[in-house]
Amino acid sequence: MTPGARVQSAIEILDLVIGAARSGGAAADTILARWFAAHRFAGSKDRRAIRELVYAAIRRCGEVPANGRAAMLAVAEVDAAVAAAFDGLGYGPPPIGTGEQAAVAGAVPAWLAEALAASGLDEAAQAALLGRAPLDTRINRLRAATVAIDGAEPIEGLPDALRLAPDTQVERLPDYATGAIEVQDAGSQVVALACGAKPGDRVVDLCAGAGGKTLALAAAMANEGAILAADTDRARLQRLPPRAERAGVTIAETRLLDPNREAAALEDWRGSADVVLVDAPCSGTGTWRRNPEARWRLTPERLARLTDTQARLLDIAADLVRPGGRLIHVVCSLLDAEGRDQAEAFVLRHPGWVAAPVDVPFGSRHGLGIRLDPAHHRTDGFFVAALTKP
Repeated sequence: MTPGARVQSAIEILDLVIGAARSGGAAADTILARWFAAHRFAGSKDRRAIRELVYAAIRRCGEVPANGRAAMLAVAEVDAAVAAAFDGLGYGPPPIGTGEQAAVAGAVPAWLAEALAASGLDEAAQAALLGRAPLDTRINRLRAATVAIDGAEPIEGLPDALRLAPDTQVERLPDYATGAIEVQDAGSQVVALACGAKPGDRVVDLCAGAGGKTLALAAAMANEGAILAADTDRARLQRLPPRAERAGVTIAETRLLDPNREAAALEDWRGSADVVLVDAPCSGTGTWRRNPEARWRLTPERLARLTDTQARLLDIAADLVRPGGRLIHVVCSLLDAEGRDQAEAFVLRHPGWVAAPVDVPFGSRHGLGIRLDPAHHRTDGFFVAALTKP
């Protein structure tokens, strides 16, 4: 494909991504995969170049662009090669018209910039939310005592963490096939450590999803005790059993919950859990490096719904914790509405509960918990608070 054809392809894909962001449709990665499947003439180098163009445009535009062409024109403002591709030759995009407006460049939508600033993130920290994420893995001690991967770098403070080159095809590594490593961001590994789970504990992973933290908890517990991995998303939860089998995890039980009826389905665990991890649905501001178009999907109304859900799930979790046990409130968000404020509101609703120190290798104190962010810790963004039941 010519440079112009690649740029035009990126414009077409961006139109789909923008439409999906406005309507709640598929994520950018899914849209890219579908487009490539339908356009098999694009070779591997073409696909790589188109993907890079698409994500360059997404990262360049804080507000939702009017269309794909406007988004790519914003990239052309800072990339001469992209600007030159607007030549109208072959399958290339038509030349840039006099007075034609590019999408406005920016890190995040204006309302989110204000909310993040109020949560203690300056412009540099906000821009870091859109950098390229590293590829972190966790050594699974249930399968291997040590792992050696060419080019892997240890992460200080996390003895089981290895950082690989971003383009590493992890699934092709022998250590992945044997379950000796799991893909897991360093921030997620810190969250698992914050739970303080130990062999013999009874643990609930209330919003387990596909089970990444469940597997880390099982390894910390040396496969001794019990873990209940629960979620309302059937498709995600169904991914856990095969992952657990590969990882050698035998203490995790999955349980599908009905939305708004979670408490009844968890009655048998009431008041008996040593640890309940609540990694509740959130805005995902801390994971924008991996899916930057997510900031186009977030609205004040959606954020309000998310915070209501988080509060409800924390109240459900409180009933599962035994006296003296711990509730771990986690969000992969840097907005105080979901992190610091949520933890403080919980303590006010539940007299006698107190915040305990979060025993992890790094993180910045923030309210009743700690916060991790890409700018300061080179991890995804998280807020973590450990709350102890009286």
